[in-house]
Amino acid sequence: MKMNRVLVLIAVVCMVPSMVFAAGDAAKGKDVYTAKCKSCHGPDGVPAPAMAKAMGVKAMKDVQGKTDAEMKKAVTEGSGKMKPVAGVAGADLDNVIAYVRTLK
Repeated sequence: MKMNRVLVLIAVVCMVPSMVFAAGDAAKGKDVYTAKCKSCHGPDGVPAPAMAKAMGVKAMKDVQGKTDAEMKKAVTEGSGKMKPVAGVAGADLDNVIAYVRTLK
């Protein structure tokens, strides 16, 4: 019985920092997404079929398994046929990643 309580306490302690220190603001990230990402990735995170086929553009639901660091690298350095996205850094980068996380 005590072991179960200890495991629950450990789980809660591990989860709290990720909830309290969320990296970005999804509401602000929507504006960044609309300005910088929507033209290729679609308004709802689903690219047009022709864009997906021609350029290898992924739906945002398909990148959910990536870490924030991997997403940041894709945005700042490019990935595949995607070129680096100019003007997205710092808080804007955190915010757009937080917004992309909502596009499941």
